[in-house]
Amino acid sequence: MADQAFKVDLSKPLVFQVGHLGEAYDEWVHKPIVSKDTPRFFENDLMEFFTRTPWWVIPLVWLPVVCWFILSSVKVGLPLYHVEAAVFGGIFLWTFAEYILHRFLFHMKTKTYWANTLHYLLHGCHHKHPMDSLRLVFPPAAATILAVPLCSLIKLLSPASYSPALCGGLLFAYVMYDCTHYYLHHGKPLQGLTHDLKRYHLNHHFRVQDKGYGITSSFWDKVFGTLPPSKLVGKGR
Repeated sequence: MADQAFKVDLSKPLVFQVGHLGEAYDEWVHKPIVSKDTPRFFENDLMEFFTRTPWWVIPLVWLPVVCWFILSSVKVGLPLYHVEAAVFGGIFLWTFAEYILHRFLFHMKTKTYWANTLHYLLHGCHHKHPMDSLRLVFPPAAATILAVPLCSLIKLLSPASYSPALCGGLLFAYVMYDCTHYYLHHGKPLQGLTHDLKRYHLNHHFRVQDKGYGITSSFWDKVFGTLPPSKLVGKGR
C-alpha cells in the first residue's frame, strides 16, 4: 500500500520515487511543471545517460533502417510502384499505431508501485515535464521494444516481398512523428498546419488530457470520438 502522505522530492532522482504515490500518481503526473530544466531520473550516471535523447538521434538512427527495409523489397523484385504503395501503407499504419499507443498504453491508469514507475518512464515523465527537450523523443532502445512487435505483426500478415517496405514506411512515419512532436513543443510556428498542430497538442497537455491523442493528425480522434471540445481547440496557448 502506498504511503498516502508521500511527497515526491523534485531535487532527488525521480523514477524510484513516483511509484510510492499509489493511486495519487495519476493526478500528480498530470499536473505539468513548465520548465526547460531536465530533472534527474536515476542516481546511476549510466542509467541516467540512456534516458536522455536529443531529437536528432532519431533520424540518425532510424532513417538508415528505413532505407534498408525499403531496399529489401526492391531487391526481391517488387515493382517500384508496389514498393511506393507499401511505403504509403506503412505510413498510414503508423498513424493508427500512434493513436492506439498514445491512448491505450501511454495513458493507461496505474496505481501500483511498479506500474507507476514503468508508466512514468514510458510517458508520464513527458506529461509531468512537457518542455524537457531531452526526454521528448523516444530513446532508440525503447523505440525498438515497440517497433519489433509491430514489424513482426506486419511480417506475419503481409506477403514476404511487401512486408519490408511496409515496415520501412511505418518507421519513416515514426521518425516524422517524433521530430514533429519535438517541434510542436519547442518550435514557434506562426501560422498554417504546424501552428494548428501545436495548438491542438498543447491543449492535450494543459487543458484536456484525456482527449486529442493524435500528434501528427487529428484524423483518428475524429474517427473514435476523442476530439477535444472545439472551444478549447480554438484557444491558442
